[in-house]
Amino acid sequence: MTKIIVDSNIIFSAILNVNSRIGQILLTGQDFYEFYAPKYLRNEIWEHQEKIKKIGKFSDDEFLEVYELVLKNVTILNHSIAPKEKYLEAFDLCEDVDPADSAFVAFSLFLKCKIWTGDKKLLNGLSQKGFKRTITTEDLFKDFLRKNRKRK
Repeated sequence: MTKIIVDSNIIFSAILNVNSRIGQILLTGQDFYEFYAPKYLRNEIWEHQEKIKKIGKFSDDEFLEVYELVLKNVTILNHSIAPKEKYLEAFDLCEDVDPADSAFVAFSLFLKCKIWTGDKKLLNGLSQKGFKRTITTEDLFKDFLRKNRKRK
């Protein structure tokens, strides 16, 4: 089973369109992937819920229903389980890219797994620093389809 840290922009996209590639992977990929996110993710979603509801044309109840559906296969991790050294290393990597992504990178380092993100700035910034633990939706979807074909 492949562990993957899920970035906030992936969750936002899935909430806005559960039928997208991102939604398909998150909702039906639990046989192939273990999805994780730092607790900070929930704060970000709640901070932006009005914007998400407006874009998605969701009522409060619809938003909560989709939110719960999208997050049901994502294990939310308490920040305290990752060692301080991983946060310091992550902050060094993210400081001039996007410090808000430090928790995601720290958990990637701690769990020795990839971060699934659609954030081009983050992908490019980390890549320039030699950080190779990222995966795009396109690459993950190809892997997802390959694994689904093998299963059948």
